[in-house]
Amino acid sequence: MTNIELQQRKNAATPRGVGVMCQFYAAHAQNAEIWDVEQRRYIDFAAGIAVLNTGHRHPRLVAAIESQLAKFTHSCYQVVPYESYVALAERINRITPGQHAKKTALFSTGAEAVENAIKIARAATGRSAVIAFTGGFHGRTMMGMALTGKVAPYKLGFGPLPGEVFHVPFPVELHGVTVADSLAALQYVFKCDVDPQRVAAIILEPVQGEGGFYAAPPAFMIALRKICDEHGILLIADEVQTGFARTGRMFAMEHYDVIPDLMTMAKSLAGGMPLSAVCGRAEIMDAPAPGGLGGTYAGNPLAIASALAVLEVIEDEQLCERASVLGERLQQRLRSLRQQVPQIADVRGLGGMVAVEFNEPASNKPSPDFTKKVQTLALEKGLLLLSCGVYSNVIRFLFPLTISDATMTEALDVLEQALIEA
Repeated sequence: MTNIELQQRKNAATPRGVGVMCQFYAAHAQNAEIWDVEQRRYIDFAAGIAVLNTGHRHPRLVAAIESQLAKFTHSCYQVVPYESYVALAERINRITPGQHAKKTALFSTGAEAVENAIKIARAATGRSAVIAFTGGFHGRTMMGMALTGKVAPYKLGFGPLPGEVFHVPFPVELHGVTVADSLAALQYVFKCDVDPQRVAAIILEPVQGEGGFYAAPPAFMIALRKICDEHGILLIADEVQTGFARTGRMFAMEHYDVIPDLMTMAKSLAGGMPLSAVCGRAEIMDAPAPGGLGGTYAGNPLAIASALAVLEVIEDEQLCERASVLGERLQQRLRSLRQQVPQIADVRGLGGMVAVEFNEPASNKPSPDFTKKVQTLALEKGLLLLSCGVYSNVIRFLFPLTISDATMTEALDVLEQALIEA
């Protein structure tokens, strides 16, 4: 079977709304490499959109899944529970920021975790409104879309969306939005749109993912915590993309002197298996009545087995430290190319969560065309990259943190060639 044949079958059998970036089809993968059905090799700097921090098919994850597979694959935790769910919840409660009493509920997807975090916040506060930020991404479900601060392609044609969701500009100084601007806009929302006493939660990504890999300034996070405390609002950190060693810490919130009330997590939690979680203050997590949380597949035992192995791998292989080393190496290479590639407007990152932003040199306006060209050239040379940003002018790097030094060097050489050729 060839890639062209599979593409024809895909076009006939699946809807165009499921956008697919690559024109080739995966056959097998290992660590940071993936081969298509025609046996062409690619270095994977997308990692399933930040899902594979521990790489494709890490041996310890495979062994854990195989072991659970021999026992049982499903009982529905809400019907017949199992110890591994409890063990993972205990582990998450220990490793998330803060020494307060916590509880964790497991789900299947990041969007599902976000939806449930909002449900929990509403149940705990008795309030309904939610504040999110421009450029944020929180999923493709109806509430997820409402919270997401980017219209195309996520919201086009799907309205009306859930009400009582308000957006505030996220502070990005590169785009002329300061911390003071964002905080002033939040106060304006309180004055003009919604009484803060009606706001259940403020939700944000510590580092915006789809929005362009912009890290929230520490002063902004501190100010949000103060505002939430002042008005009885819950602070929700969406760590779906930033979690599990990607930023050089287990969670991105560890870069801030701020403790959130609730955290959402997914993606690299289970190393490729569908699993997500909401962790938060015990009294808040207990607000929904029995039966208010859960799901048929929530906390799948195969995914949990993989997640427990992921946490062991992160610790034993020191992937937080590895993320920082690899991220610094990538940033140094990108910065060294600024004279040769004048389109590079910014290089930034926390740990292994690195991005490069491209503008037109003459106008300093975002350059999605140049970004697409770099991405296309890199793919032709065997390097898989993802773009992001409100203006689609950012390339984000999500290489597995287990990537070998030799493969990393090869990838950086390909990236440099693509940038210079573009």
